[in-house]
Amino acid sequence: MHLVYINPNATQAMTDGVVAVARAAVPHANVTGLTNTDGPPAIEGPQDGAAALEGVLRLVATAQSIGADAIIIACFDDTGLAQARAVATCPVLGIGQAAYTVAALSGGRFSVVTSLPVSVPVIAGNIDAAGMSDHCLEVRASGLAVLDIDAGSEATRVQLADEIRSAQAQGCRSVVLGCAGMAPLHADLSARTQVPLIDGVAASAHLAVAAIATIAPKSG
Repeated sequence: MHLVYINPNATQAMTDGVVAVARAAVPHANVTGLTNTDGPPAIEGPQDGAAALEGVLRLVATAQSIGADAIIIACFDDTGLAQARAVATCPVLGIGQAAYTVAALSGGRFSVVTSLPVSVPVIAGNIDAAGMSDHCLEVRASGLAVLDIDAGSEATRVQLADEIRSAQAQGCRSVVLGCAGMAPLHADLSARTQVPLIDGVAASAHLAVAAIATIAPKSG
């Protein structure tokens, strides 16, 4: 079972972090990461998403050529998800879609803590388009740039923990980590906050495995 994660941005460290989290989530699967080296260094808002699209679609073809059983877009904005699905012949998931799907299935309302305010409308629009708005209490910006989140300094972790606690105080049952760079911080942020957290990388890995198993032909 081969899962291929496509990072729409050009930051290899983010790809490496995503792949490590996915491999830990589904150790029985083969997990590969592809980086859009022609994309912006981070996806922060619709302009960056548009700039990354051509490279994402090129990497979809690459993923299929190396035998992907499922492709996952490793950006919480789900950059190019619809376009990738239109050309791929295997399941294509987004880490944002996976995270808020699992949050909704878990019961209660969820909130999303993301990076900068420019990302909020994109994520809120994706949640609405998926019919999940009734499950989402809010999408809130932490004020942290994507690459600062990925660097994961102590100050960054403290600020994210504060935002997570503030989100829970508004009445949500769980908090979704709304940036791929937060995935490697999941355990640390969970310990700091004691809040139920949902990471889209791990969620997408489990959902991708389920999708593959569901559609695969059964022997006998």
